Amino acid sequence: MLFDVLKSINQIFEAGIAITALSLFLRALTFNLRDRVSRAFAIILACVMVIFSGEAVNGAVASPAAISFWMHFQWVGIIFLPPAYLHFSDALLATTGQPSRGRRRAVVRWSYLVSAGFLALLPFGLLVGPVVLEGQPLPHLERTWLSWLFTFYYLVVMLMAGYTIWRAYNRTVLSTSRRRMRYLSLGALSVAVGAYPYLLLGSGFAVVHPLIFLSVALIGNAFVFLALVAMAYATAFFGVAWPDRVVKSRLFKWLLRGPGTVFVVLAVITAIRQFDELLGTPYAVLIPVLTAVSILLMAHSITLGAPIWERWLFQGKDRDDLRLLQNLEERLITTGDLRQFLEAVLAAVCDQFQVSTAFVAALGATGLETVVQVGDKDALPGNGFNLELLHRVGDSSGHGELFSWGDFWLVPLYSTQDDGMLGLMGVWQNTELELAEEQFEALEVLGQRAALILEDRQMQRQVFQALESLNPRVDLIQRLRAASQYDQREVLSDLDALPEPSDISTWVKEALSHYWGGPKLTKSPLLRFQVVQQALKQHEGNPANAMRAILQQAVEQIRPEGERRFTGEWLLYNILELKFMQGRKVRDVAMRLAMSEADLYRKQRVAIGAVANAIIDMERTAWEDLSQEEELVNHEVQRAHNE
Repeated sequence: MLFDVLKSINQIFEAGIAITALSLFLRALTFNLRDRVSRAFAIILACVMVIFSGEAVNGAVASPAAISFWMHFQWVGIIFLPPAYLHFSDALLATTGQPSRGRRRAVVRWSYLVSAGFLALLPFGLLVGPVVLEGQPLPHLERTWLSWLFTFYYLVVMLMAGYTIWRAYNRTVLSTSRRRMRYLSLGALSVAVGAYPYLLLGSGFAVVHPLIFLSVALIGNAFVFLALVAMAYATAFFGVAWPDRVVKSRLFKWLLRGPGTVFVVLAVITAIRQFDELLGTPYAVLIPVLTAVSILLMAHSITLGAPIWERWLFQGKDRDDLRLLQNLEERLITTGDLRQFLEAVLAAVCDQFQVSTAFVAALGATGLETVVQVGDKDALPGNGFNLELLHRVGDSSGHGELFSWGDFWLVPLYSTQDDGMLGLMGVWQNTELELAEEQFEALEVLGQRAALILEDRQMQRQVFQALESLNPRVDLIQRLRAASQYDQREVLSDLDALPEPSDISTWVKEALSHYWGGPKLTKSPLLRFQVVQQALKQHEGNPANAMRAILQQAVEQIRPEGERRFTGEWLLYNILELKFMQGRKVRDVAMRLAMSEADLYRKQRVAIGAVANAIIDMERTAWEDLSQEEELVNHEVQRAHNE
């Protein structure tokens, strides 16, 4: 009985390790596959997934042919685990400022080739023999003379990888990075030791002491699981610029929703399988019910508990700030929310005055603009708002004053903070209705509610503009913070480096295609550039005008001197000016410049590249000017401090 229980628990851990490796492998493919350390760790995860999935399935099948297949399948991961470790250790050492000068990388390549050679011997029964089923506590493959050779190869390569990881540990300086490197080293050692099939070398001890053998195997599998999580935790910080709290929180949620949920489900199913006779309920009936209930309970627990454990485990002294950010989504007033609220207010106004036409207009940079309107749209003032009306409202003495403007009653909407005017609420005049005092009071209350929503929306727009205009150095600070954990090469690199010229050319082409308006202009990645941020200040925060000004300035930089002509030296400028600035069709531009459309597209790429280079030069100049301003400010501050 005890032997069966230990065997079942072992199978749970083996399946859990395989699922955890798969989950972490998918996470590595999703988030930080560009980083070399993460890529190498993904190979280790793939090997571990193959090893323990083969072990788990092997324990669940009864056919000798199936057992043999899955045990040989397991060996695919075992064979490639040593070169994966060597690859991982080489990438880890390179992040500490000790890149390979060719020798380490050559050894990694040769180790993959040697493992490929061992893999080629696997189907022919040369590396390992047939499966042994009789007289053994657990099935295993019979060893051959090449099995000893592979064991020696496994040991040597793992020692080389361990030595390289130890070198990487000695090169780390910060206490945080050294602590995570310890997690990585201990985790790597545990996985390397726990993944090897020891029954291959000798099963005598397991035959004599099966309970002790299973207990040791269970403890080993538990250590492998914990080691895998520790390695994933330490590796999760490579290749990302997120704050530590974000990395920890995302990894923890990923493990709970994937491997954590699977562990619970497997444990419940195994327990029911062991005690199905005591319960008196058919095993096949309980499985789908308990599986569904376990998954639902885990999902519900994670959803309810996530804000609590995130607050206590990861947020620390930043709890208040992060709680505000977490609740920001619920407090935001979107354009749809604004319309719904104002439509409800206007519906109440129309009920009070027994009419069907009303509107709310907000005061913007260009004057009054209609935000929401109900009823007969043709009867609305539209462009009928003028300066005389604004002056009349501005000269009024009270907030509750009602104005007659054409066929409408108008109610001014004022801010509760600075007493400034936010807009107007208008309702159609019902000549058949005599206004009572209660209607004036109701109208004043509804006007205050409309003013409140306009004021909140105005404040949120200011917040959004501030977020959009944040200095691009914020991204650089995050990169520097992440780099300081491990990657010394990143710390020493040029963090002010611009994106690839090909990317900038693509952004320029998209922005030029929407030169006179469109999302590719107003939401272009070029808005993050310092030169565009400066242009935003000059154009009152209008992204379209700022982008057009920068594009126009860049186009003018490639304009030849003198009077405009339609000659070869003017070709690039003429293409840009005719096609994008004037918005002419491709056929018209080609005819005007006496060239084929195919040739026009080729020259257009050259012209856009020239504009991108001009913007790059403008951006570098903007950063140099900003650096000079910062140095001047620092100098003045230092001088004032000395005085």
